[in-house]
Amino acid sequence: MKFLTAVVLMTTWCTVVTAQSSVRIQKPDAQVFEEIKREGMNHSQVMKHAFYITDVSGSRLTNSPGYQRAAEWVVSQLKSWGINNARIEPWGEFGKSWQLDKMYLAMSAPYYRPLIAFPKSWTRSVKAVEKAEVLLIDPAIDSVSLLALASKMKGKIIIMGRDEAYKQSFKPDAVRYTEEELAKMGNAVATPRRAPDTAQQRQMRAMMARMGSSANLANKVREMAEKNGAIAILSVNPRGHDGTIFVQGSTRGANHKDSVDAFPDIVVATEDYMSICRLAKAGIPVKLDLDLKSTTSKKDVLSYNVIAEIPGHDPKLKDEIVMLGAHLDSWQGSTGATDNASGSSTMIEALRIIHQLGLKPARTIRLALWSGEEQGLLGSQAYVKKTFGDENNPTSAHEKFSCYFNIDNGTGKIRGIYAQGNTTAAEYFKEWLAPFHSLGATTVSLGNTGSTDHISFHNSGLPGFQFIQDPIEYNTRTHHTTMDSYDHLIEDDLKQISTIVAAFVYQAASMEGKMPRK
Repeated sequence: MKFLTAVVLMTTWCTVVTAQSSVRIQKPDAQVFEEIKREGMNHSQVMKHAFYITDVSGSRLTNSPGYQRAAEWVVSQLKSWGINNARIEPWGEFGKSWQLDKMYLAMSAPYYRPLIAFPKSWTRSVKAVEKAEVLLIDPAIDSVSLLALASKMKGKIIIMGRDEAYKQSFKPDAVRYTEEELAKMGNAVATPRRAPDTAQQRQMRAMMARMGSSANLANKVREMAEKNGAIAILSVNPRGHDGTIFVQGSTRGANHKDSVDAFPDIVVATEDYMSICRLAKAGIPVKLDLDLKSTTSKKDVLSYNVIAEIPGHDPKLKDEIVMLGAHLDSWQGSTGATDNASGSSTMIEALRIIHQLGLKPARTIRLALWSGEEQGLLGSQAYVKKTFGDENNPTSAHEKFSCYFNIDNGTGKIRGIYAQGNTTAAEYFKEWLAPFHSLGATTVSLGNTGSTDHISFHNSGLPGFQFIQDPIEYNTRTHHTTMDSYDHLIEDDLKQISTIVAAFVYQAASMEGKMPRK
């Protein structure tokens, strides 16, 4: 369909009055958007991308062999399409590499039962042990009694007691936003930086304080366990249920190049964990078999993003940049499908659509797949600081930057976009979404959303946006869990995401001016 190489955006305008001023909004070219829609929905390769990023590459903990495999595959794939400037680019020092080589945990007394468990990242290996005794720590223990247990920890596997009853879930794992929920988002108003506290926020702080107290005890027990020769400690995340484990990193800073490998900390499925607690509390001896092998490396402590571009074709605008991106790294519990192979795959596919159709954007379109997101937006923060600076210390590229679009909320299709309080950008987005109402994308929200890589741009005074996505199973089943695998991806939703992102990115790269700033 190379006839599109000569397509020029039709100059169609509408005037929109915002709270600040009247803005002329250039309407998108209907023919171009229709071609993008046909390519994205009928000839998609997004599931192929997801397969190579997940099943073939494996888990992608930052600086791990799995992340490197995925990054190298992305670069190879992009170059095979003729995007020859694709590259793996260092952003700075992250720390040591870690990968899991072997994991086995079973109860061997009072009877045999294999247990569902997964170690936290950066934990060290354990020599295979059989029939190691479990030592239960009462969650209400006082400091004197805790110190008295130090001499009993050697050769034991430590477990922190829990007394709360298991809470069944009466809500479905997978949901889509209702029209009422979308309408509420669409009616959101830009909020000040510090809004008054709500009752819900006060309750949340109280809950976090209680969790902090529990965490302090767990940290103290872990320190004592390591000092006094315990084998490992078992952990649980109360959000887990039905065999799903929420598992992330071990103690803070364990990835640092100068840190020792962390004391073995193994997250156990809630149902198995509570069974061990009940047995031990009843005075019935519990013994476990454990084998844990991991490999760390300090050979290369740098970490890398994947960068690629479709050059701009307008001599006056080609130095201006429109970006799209997602984080390529994941946690280690599974293959990181919804967090965030879904985002990476759709961004790769969006770039493929634009390239395949031979479109000629005025501005340069730059893809970035980040590492270090799970440890605090590290890859995108470092890239933005180095490339663009910020409002107080901008580089020459800061002024030439237009906007950034991000995907990182699972496999659910796009239902709209968060404008991050940018009222003028919101008016553009309403026009750009109109051709996709039939695909379920209707909502433009002035509300802010956080916790992912668009915030690195937003905090530097640059327009950065995250799309509104159906939550599906994200916070109930897949986000940071052992269930985050390829099978939880929805192909039709990923096709829709790729298509809408391609249209937004191309339109932003072809509009008369840069995206207005907040």
